[in-house]
Formats: sequence, structure tokens, C-alpha cells
Amino acid sequence: MLNLSSDSAPAFHSKSYQRPTSQEKWALKKAQKRKYSGIQKGLPNKQGFNGPKTKDQQPPEDKDEEDVPAHKSPVRKPAPKDAAKALSSKTPKPAQRVKAHLKMTPKSKHVGEHKGGEDSVFIKTSSLFKNNPDIPDVHRPAVTQLKEKVFTSDSFAELDLHPHLMSTVFRKSSGFVQKVTIPVLLSGQDAVVRSQTGSGRIIALFLMGGEKRKAEKARLRKGINILITTPGRLVDHIKNTLSIAFSAVRWLILDEADRILDLGFEKDLTVILNSLNATGPPRQNVLLSATLTDGLSRLAGISMKEPVSIQVGENSEGINELTPDHTTAQGKSDRFAVPERLQQHMVVVPSKLRLVCLAAFILSKCKFEKGHKIIVFVSSCEAVEFLLILFNAVLSGPKAKQQPPLSFFRLHGNMKQEERTEVFQEFSLCKTGILLCTDVAARGLDMPQVTWIVQYNPPTTPAEYVHRVGRTARIGAKGSSLLFLTPAEMSYVTSLANHNISLSEMKMEMILSTLMLDNRFKVRGKYDGKMSSGALEQEVRDRATVLQTEFENAVHNDDNSVQAAKRALQSFLRAYTAYPSNMKHIFHIKALHLGHAAKSFGLRDAPQGLVTAPAKGSNKDKGQAKDKR
Repeated sequence: MLNLSSDSAPAFHSKSYQRPTSQEKWALKKAQKRKYSGIQKGLPNKQGFNGPKTKDQQPPEDKDEEDVPAHKSPVRKPAPKDAAKALSSKTPKPAQRVKAHLKMTPKSKHVGEHKGGEDSVFIKTSSLFKNNPDIPDVHRPAVTQLKEKVFTSDSFAELDLHPHLMSTVFRKSSGFVQKVTIPVLLSGQDAVVRSQTGSGRIIALFLMGGEKRKAEKARLRKGINILITTPGRLVDHIKNTLSIAFSAVRWLILDEADRILDLGFEKDLTVILNSLNATGPPRQNVLLSATLTDGLSRLAGISMKEPVSIQVGENSEGINELTPDHTTAQGKSDRFAVPERLQQHMVVVPSKLRLVCLAAFILSKCKFEKGHKIIVFVSSCEAVEFLLILFNAVLSGPKAKQQPPLSFFRLHGNMKQEERTEVFQEFSLCKTGILLCTDVAARGLDMPQVTWIVQYNPPTTPAEYVHRVGRTARIGAKGSSLLFLTPAEMSYVTSLANHNISLSEMKMEMILSTLMLDNRFKVRGKYDGKMSSGALEQEVRDRATVLQTEFENAVHNDDNSVQAAKRALQSFLRAYTAYPSNMKHIFHIKALHLGHAAKSFGLRDAPQGLVTAPAKGSNKDKGQAKDKR
């Protein structure tokens, strides 16, 4: 006989065992028939099938999707071996599990991925295509692009140059700017030369700096023929190196002249000019720039005597006297010329999708096409470092299965000069690669065979836009550029058009469709080209979600990665506040959705307590900060 009133249960039952009802048994059967071992809502918990949920099992409140942390699903005990084996035999691949969750939990803010087996791991996934602003139609203003001649059929031999220069430096045919400028310089006149970047404005023998001051002093004592320096470094030697002398200086050339004053070097330049004027003989002064601005007019007034203006461009070719009124008028018009063989594009991308869109573009050019070298401009040193680590981990790491792996380089102002030089040489010599950099690489660098310039963060001025894109399509070569804008920043297209810069639109969907070529992100299976347009669009979105999930998992892998992402986000916000007042109607910090911006740095939630105000400091400090970008 059985004692039914006994409190003791059979040995294989726990103390909290409750006999399941028929309804519970039916729900359990349905759960076991599921094709994957993810969220099994029908399984009873320790407190009974309909018992209360624990705190960790409660769903998150219905808040904005970027401000709500993903709830962490409890790790369930494995099913009996036979059932687990039956379920695991039909378990989809990780990307397919992500898709299954997207279908099963349409109201969930952050969808999870749950792997079967005893070592179950919960992986949070991200939704990218909800609550985004609409992408408006791009209005492309009519622009007549300025054209400049780069080459002529004339020979340098016609310019009456020294035979040694002819045999070692100059090519057989001269560039147009060289043809116009060299005779003026040989006549001894001061000159302001404006021509497109990459057209060969300057030809020199280089002395690289960046060494210790002691080594530089030793070279100065021995005597040098050509000194190439930054204003701050030269002022340092003027004050601290007794052997420096300017008694034989015959030429002063200021390259990127419009930028020198913008960076806060006006006081340093005054010290240099006073030192040259005190001991040196009469000299010839030359200012070189791709743009004519009001700053260039001020600089000409400080350093030059009765200069002539040399401009190479449509309706402006020739040599003219440079007067303050003339330069100011030219500066106000700001009609910029870009290389004729440069194809300029823009893409409108909501903030949440910026990271995956950039990654998809890099994959399309450097994984599925050959021979591309890309320079990606971002707004801060911290963002460069963050993207380098993230892309190396996700796009170039072991999971990428890319042979040879994608080569990522970095270049910014916080690096030592030796590091910068090494990176410059490595990137110049490589056949394909991606250089992540700040505006420290926007001027004065000639890196061969760069095919694409990507401006991930828009530049602060149209002049900086011109200098950035000037890193490609140099001296008659072909090149392309791509500018990232959010829907709120669309007016920047009109601003560029006012300076004779015209952009054609590249669709975000076209860039993301590159992910269809990478089976690593597949959801429904290998793409065979037979999907309907609706199914194809959904598959592209799902693959983008898988890629974003990998980025977020890499960022949230440890606290150091999270902190690096937060620092990069904070530096991005500070840079966003630094746009000039005449650009605030396009780039205003209040127009940013902080949670969406956080997504573009692999963060699942908007961090709290970020300081977005720019740091206070003297003008010189601000100039040095800009120089370090």
C-alpha cells in the first residue's frame, strides 16, 4: 500500500515538485518540438509552470530602445539527454538563431541568442532598423565644377633651370602650376600660389623632423641647405639653440599657408619673421595653398612685400598683383577646385547604422574587390584608436577567415613622430589597406595609389573637405571620395555646392548589400540570387544586424573595451560641439540622439554623465589641440 498522505516524495523528485496538469504537459510537448533551443517559454520553472518570475526574468519596461539595457535571460538547465540530442540536431547556426529570435520576439527591445547544451551562452543582439529618422530625397544643386590644368606639353628645359635639377628632380614635361610659377619665382618676386591639392605645387629635398632636440641641434651646427619645420619647433630652437643662424636665408616658403593661422600659430610666426628680419638678407617669400581665405590675406600682409597672385583655374589663370581687397574678395567667394578625375559621392546614414555601413563599405572594397587603398577620416584620436581595435577584432580577426587579413593602419596627432613616419611608410608601400586617421593626414602627405577617401565625420569647413579629398586623384590619377551624413546633416550638401563642390548620392542599401557576399553573416542560408526583392531586403537587414551584434559583443567583452568605446563617443560629441557658428544649423549637438550615436560605437545603451562641452584653455592650447588631431 502507498501512503498518499506522506510528505516525502520519490528520490528523483525535488522538494518543490508539483504534478504537472494536462495543460502544462501539452505546453511542454510543444516546447520540445521547437526547431531550436532558444527561448522556451513553455518549460516550467522551479516555482511551477505558472509561478511568479524571478527579478532577472522580468521583461524590461517599455522605454526608448536605445536607453534600455538588454535584459539577461536566465541560463536554463539542460533538457534530458535524449531530448537535448533531438533538439540540438536541428539547431540553426548563430545567424539563423538571431533571425529566429527576431521573428519570435517582435516586441523585444534587445533580442537574445541562446545556444543549446550545458555550456549555454547568452548573446545579446541589436535591432538597427527601428525608430530611425526617414532618409529624405537628396536635392543635388546644379554646380559648375572649376577645372584646372594639371599637365602641359611644355618641357622643364624651356624654364632655364640648372642642369643638375633637370637631371635629378624634374620630369620631362612640366605641370601647369609649375610652368606659371617658376618664372615668377626666378624673377625674385614674392608670390601667393593657389592651385588644387596634389598638383605639384612644391618640389623639395626633405629633412624629416621628430627626433630629439639634441640630434636636431647637432645638424643645425653642421649647417643645412633646406630646413622643413613646423612653426612651434622652429620657435623652440630660436629660443634654446644658440647655434641657429639666419644670416644666409634667401627663401621663406609657407606651405598650407591658410592653415597656419587657423591653428593658432600667428604668434609663433611673428617670432620667426622677427628673427629672420633681424639678421637675414633680403629674401623671397612664397605662400602655397589649395584655397584662398581671409587668413591667407592676413598672412600675406604680415610676411610679404608687394606680392603677386598666381591662380591656376578656369577663368582665373594668370598672374595678378595681390591687394588686400583682391584677396579678401577671393576668400569670400571660396570657389574651390578639386581634381578633375575625382568622383565625389555622399551617403545618408542614420546614426545607428553608421558603424555597420562603414564596415560594409570597407569589406566591399578591400575584401570583394582588389587593389584598393582607403583613407578614413574621423574626428578624434580616441575614435581612431577605438575603430582600429574594433575592426581588427571583428573584420580582420580569426573569425573573419580572410586571407590575407585586412590591413588596418592608424595615424593621429597623439602618436610619436617615429610611429607616424613608420605608419606613413608602411601604408605608402602596401598594395591594399585601410588608414584610419584624423585631419593630421589631411594635408602635406603624398601617399601613392590611394583610391578612396571616406569622410566618416564631416569636416568643419569646405576648405578642409577639399584638402581631405586631395589625398587621392593626385597629379592626374583617378580617385573617389565618400562623405557620410545623417538625415539631419543633409544641408551640408548645399553648403558644399555654394563652393562649387558637387556630390552624387550613393544609396546606403547598396553599400549594405555587400554583406550578401559574406556567408559569415548569413541568416537564411547561402544567397543564390533567387530571392524576391522583399526577402532580399530583409536578408540584408538581418545580416547587418548580425554584424552589429558582433561589434557590440566585441565592445562588451570586457570593461576596458566598454571604456574605450565611451571615450571615443565622448570625443565625438566634443568634436561635434566644435563646428563653427556658421555650421551650427547643420551640426548641432542638440540634434543628436545620444542613444543612436552610442550604437555607432558598439554600445548597447547611452552612457550616463558624458561631458560634451569643449575643454577650456588658451588660444595656443586650442591650436595645439587641433594640431594633434
